[in-house]
Amino acid sequence: MAASCPLPVTPDLPTLRAKLQGLLRFLRDTLSISNAHTVDFYTESVWEELVDLPPETVLAALRKSTSEAEARLLEARPLMEAEEETGMIDFPKIFCETSQKLMSVEAFALAAKYYSVQNLGICTPFEQLLVALQGNQNQRIGKTLKAVEFMNMKKSHEVQAMSELISSIADYYGLKQVIDLGSGKGYLSSFLSLKYGLKVYGIDSSNTNTHGAEERNRKLKKHWKLCHAQSRLDVSELALKMSKERKAQNAIKNKTDIEEVFNNSLRNQEKMSTSDFLPDFSGSVISNIRNQMEPLHSQSHQEENLCFENVFPLIDLLPINAIEPTSSQQIPNRETSEVNKERRKMTSKSRESNIYLPLTSFITADSELHDIIEDLEDCLIVGLHTCGDLAPNTLRIFTSNSEIRGVCSVGCCYHLLTEEFENQHKECTQEKWGFPMCRYLKEEKWCCGRNARMSACLALERVAVGQGLPTESLFYRAVLQDIIKDCYGITKCDQHVGKIYSKCSSFLDYVRRSLKKLGLDESKKITVILIFG
Repeated sequence: MAASCPLPVTPDLPTLRAKLQGLLRFLRDTLSISNAHTVDFYTESVWEELVDLPPETVLAALRKSTSEAEARLLEARPLMEAEEETGMIDFPKIFCETSQKLMSVEAFALAAKYYSVQNLGICTPFEQLLVALQGNQNQRIGKTLKAVEFMNMKKSHEVQAMSELISSIADYYGLKQVIDLGSGKGYLSSFLSLKYGLKVYGIDSSNTNTHGAEERNRKLKKHWKLCHAQSRLDVSELALKMSKERKAQNAIKNKTDIEEVFNNSLRNQEKMSTSDFLPDFSGSVISNIRNQMEPLHSQSHQEENLCFENVFPLIDLLPINAIEPTSSQQIPNRETSEVNKERRKMTSKSRESNIYLPLTSFITADSELHDIIEDLEDCLIVGLHTCGDLAPNTLRIFTSNSEIRGVCSVGCCYHLLTEEFENQHKECTQEKWGFPMCRYLKEEKWCCGRNARMSACLALERVAVGQGLPTESLFYRAVLQDIIKDCYGITKCDQHVGKIYSKCSSFLDYVRRSLKKLGLDESKKITVILIFG
């Protein structure tokens, strides 16, 4: 277990409940906007139904600088906190009391900022958690390793950040085994194994992913070995170069010192007779030179060794136990050192534990890890992009297995999350739902809705710069929906058009392909007038 700082204190249950109550009060009035599908703004006039302001006014208000919004939030915080304690935050300032339409975009944005997860103070920031877990200890591996060589930029960022956190948690609790649920192509599992020396089992429901992960891990090991060999070669060349430069500098300095000692000795000889110095060689010129050269010679060796000591840790950019030791690369005066002997011992001991094994299994809330992993021991279960119900099922597995000491999971695909109270009128035999999990939300019979969960999948940073929504394809879909409604009398359909927009050469091609896929008569004469501004 690493020497670490105490972990940050988390809010108690009454505090969390109070925060959640305030958030629910806000969401009750705003979910109607969150659940509005983009197509409905074209087909159902949702804007006029929900917003009492023109689009230009809303956009202008939302485009105001972040600094202004944060300043307003700081000013309003005391008032909002006081109102929250009484449960009487003044939402009519945001929505009209009679029509329930949005009236004040500024107030809406302020409240949304206030009730964001970051602002509520119920979560520990990533950086703060890392500092607490790692304490005064530096990471075992340097941060200059370029994982982007075998991942795209987004995946590289996610894997490196996630793996650093997982490794820090494992170190903190002294754990060596990690179970990666929904491991997919094995990026995170391979990284945890190769870079941090953890024993990782990656479990995925797709056999194709499992085989692909095995092949990818084999290539990664080869890549790791080449990188490590190059690192050793670079360190060797740099160390030799620095050593030669140091020797050249010392040679010049030593030559000057010898000449100075020799000249001083000659001047002393002129003042002394032959009998003064011949019998006693300890005071001779040779003896003086040797005595004064010894510390210089010793210093030269110390500086040379210091040169190697300072340079060699560069090898730590790649883990020594991730590859087979190379015998072809020799580093002068280091192979027999105690440091390298210890490194080889550590390599031999840890090679068996430094593995990644992909497995195929469909994980549910009732999955028994002992049936999947024979040598299950105290471990962490992790997941990067645990899709839909896999995230809550991961938490259920965590609470039901004593060997699992911790969980680190990042969910995704919230639109695939099952909600217990979404379709209450339908009979369903399902016992365990993805949402809600806590008793309080179950008592409230809380439901977010699919469109709201779909919106939660969007990257706000991309939406803010106009890159989050495929507006043209959504417009095509909206017009198609109106065509089907007006020409075929169909308002609801269980079939899906799917992702055919990218395959179409024009809107007419899109309509023909869609009608054919839906099994509708595509030869029917349809008149559509499109006006593009």
